[in-house]
Amino acid sequence: MKTRAFVTAVAMVAGASVGYAGAADTKVTLKNLPPAVKATVEAESKGAAVKGISSEKADGKTVYELETLVNGRTRDLMIDAAGKVYVVEEQLDAAKAPVRAALEAKGKIVVLESVMRNGTTTYEGEVQPAKGKKIVLELNADGTPVKK
Repeated sequence: MKTRAFVTAVAMVAGASVGYAGAADTKVTLKNLPPAVKATVEAESKGAAVKGISSEKADGKTVYELETLVNGRTRDLMIDAAGKVYVVEEQLDAAKAPVRAALEAKGKIVVLESVMRNGTTTYEGEVQPAKGKKIVLELNADGTPVKK
């Protein structure tokens, strides 16, 4: 699900500080990763199809993005240079999401992800209103907007 455009839109709308917006991604291979990052990528990609690995600068530090596909759904991770996973984005079944009603009140759910950032889970949904352009919302589990 995480197309670069969607992620950039989410980062811009949500004011995310994980380095997506404006960052220049560089594709990397497993063999070119630092040992700690390589170990994390290998562990986190077991049973998944790897769609891509890239590096980028976030807050002046090199971080790595692992894009995977698990059971037909995207699962993407941000990993710091020490090999620590600090963001996990997973595509969800909208019908089972705790924020379903809040999103459907805005329009048809196009895409929905859970986002665990440093131990806190929020939900990012792309919604198509009856009129107008798609919108991206970041919500808490109770359906309230995430305050930045």
